[in-house]
Amino acid sequence: MRTSSNPAFRNLPNGQGNGYATFDRQGGAMSGASAYADTRASQVDPGRAGGGERPITIDDVVMKTGLSAGTALVLGTLTAVSGLYALALPAFIVGFVVSLVLIFKPQWSGAPLVLLYSAAMGVALGGISGVFNDIYPGIALQAIVGTAGVFLGMLVVYKTGAVRVTPRFTKWLMGALIGVVVLMLFNLVMSLFGINTGLRDGGPLAIGFSLLVIGVAAFSLLLDFDQADNAIRGGAPAKFAWYIAFGLMTTLVWLYIEILRLLSYLRSD
Repeated sequence: MRTSSNPAFRNLPNGQGNGYATFDRQGGAMSGASAYADTRASQVDPGRAGGGERPITIDDVVMKTGLSAGTALVLGTLTAVSGLYALALPAFIVGFVVSLVLIFKPQWSGAPLVLLYSAAMGVALGGISGVFNDIYPGIALQAIVGTAGVFLGMLVVYKTGAVRVTPRFTKWLMGALIGVVVLMLFNLVMSLFGINTGLRDGGPLAIGFSLLVIGVAAFSLLLDFDQADNAIRGGAPAKFAWYIAFGLMTTLVWLYIEILRLLSYLRSD
């Protein structure tokens, strides 16, 4: 099974059993692990559903992901409308801590922690979006529509096999992800010394960098879909759908923030 750029999905099972449902994508779903996966010290394997356990289905994934995204959307909207922007920072801290717990303790994944993560990030994004929306009216709705559009578009790309998730593709995407993270850290360090690298100042270079990051985040969704497909094919327990929902939410949060940032650059011009 290939690994994902999303840390949450690196802990999905790698069984090759026949699940109850898949994303209807043919070819390469059960290829060998990429070179990046070999760097992992350990892998969490939830195994196949045992006696008395129901195997995970596509409906489980869709329902849990929809509930998680809906929770984030509702609380984010309430936070933005109420003007409680000060809640953004503490909510982000809570979401970050919960995400670390779920990444390192995937066996704890379930409705309480995953929905807590979604709620916390919803409040955090709601506060951030509210601030941006006060400066650029309507930008939050544009970012939401843009994120939903990218998600649906990449799902269509995955299901039709227009872009196949092969080991080579995974290695390329992992290289791009590492490059993006290095540039972000470089920009952060330079900013601490008052040096403007141009990556986040709203100029042409910043717009180009945001497009690159959005592209990497969008293609990361393909790996996430593939990992979810593998979990279904591997016959993982139904309860693991909450962990898959968490993994998809982390990518969507990242994608939304980058789209919001890009729109702010374009609106400022």
